[in-house]
Amino acid sequence: MSLTHLDEAGAARMVDVGGKAETARSAIATGRIRMNAAALAAVRDGSGPKGDVLSVARVAGIMAAKKTAELIPLCHPLALESVTVDFAFEKDAVAVTARASLTGRTGVEMEAMTATCVALLTIYDMAKAVDKGMIVEGVRLAQKTGGKSGDWRAADQVPTRVDEL
Repeated sequence: MSLTHLDEAGAARMVDVGGKAETARSAIATGRIRMNAAALAAVRDGSGPKGDVLSVARVAGIMAAKKTAELIPLCHPLALESVTVDFAFEKDAVAVTARASLTGRTGVEMEAMTATCVALLTIYDMAKAVDKGMIVEGVRLAQKTGGKSGDWRAADQVPTRVDEL
């Protein structure tokens, strides 16, 4: 298997996607941030010193997805059609799920992962006065659709679309 971001001499390059067909593409990434009970309560009820943590983290994740090509050197700038960032409370954590989609020539996995990471880091930043020991963990691609390689879902992920049931 050859690495697509290296040329014949081993130098870094941006992959030429000009000849690829435009297809509908989507990606879902997940991650979580573990924290103490006081921080979790502050995030849940918006009582932290910096206010509504999840609203700010949602906007930060969406903005980050739109700037992925500026952050990851060989990513293509993409015209994203949709980015969502959702949260779920766990016993000792906040889980983040980011979804990105477009119709284009390259996938949106990095955009979904970037949205997830930045949302998690924003939660950390906004709640660190309550718990400096929070742990960001488990950031990964959960699912992707479209493109030459087709659809993919992590083995432990449940379907997220009705047509996959």
